[in-house]
Amino acid sequence: MSKIIDTFIAPPCHEKIEILYQDDHLVLINKPAGLLSLSGKNPQNLDSVHHRMVQIFPGCTLVHRLDFGTSGLMVIARNKAINAALCQQFSQRSVTKVYSALLCGHTDNDEGVIDAAIAKDPALFPLMTICAIHGKPARSRYRVVERFYHELDKGMSLPLTRVALTPETGRTHQLRIHCQQFGHPILGCDLYGGRLLPGTEQTPRLMLHASELHFAHPINGEGIKARNACPF
Repeated sequence: MSKIIDTFIAPPCHEKIEILYQDDHLVLINKPAGLLSLSGKNPQNLDSVHHRMVQIFPGCTLVHRLDFGTSGLMVIARNKAINAALCQQFSQRSVTKVYSALLCGHTDNDEGVIDAAIAKDPALFPLMTICAIHGKPARSRYRVVERFYHELDKGMSLPLTRVALTPETGRTHQLRIHCQQFGHPILGCDLYGGRLLPGTEQTPRLMLHASELHFAHPINGEGIKARNACPF
């Protein structure tokens, strides 16, 4: 198997991380689009959510990640025991994650399920691929919020669908590849077809935002329902 070489260099991210909630055990943040979750091996990719948060909360660790281009809610553990307790909730799928997204085109149905196994493909790195044989099971639900047209120059208009996406599994790039699979890539997604339609090339970011995160507080078991308004 050929060695995977990651040549990606993240452009500087000047947006700040917004701290939405903190206590002695965990921190809830709003991650800006265009910021890595974890620092890369390349020293030019040092800036990340983890790198910034450790300066404020020494010893904190990431429980989960968001893609570089995705904005929104992340929960960060302030010590190893909390990290283990939260990771267990994620692995047991007792955490509910809801994302807001803009999809290219108008969907036929108002809601549905995308069920398609996802595998790594070293030949296509960093892309993932749909593969029923080698892939891990992956399932996402979508619900349409609105369909509209975005007016472009020269009288052109771009059909878009705003959806709420709920991943039932947590595979890499799951929502992005699932939306492409069902024929409506996420607007601005450079890896999975979200910049191919005329008028989408200049989209300023990936139109995907982690808008809700529901989990149990690892100390008192209290249900936390975090919400963060979609910026687009």
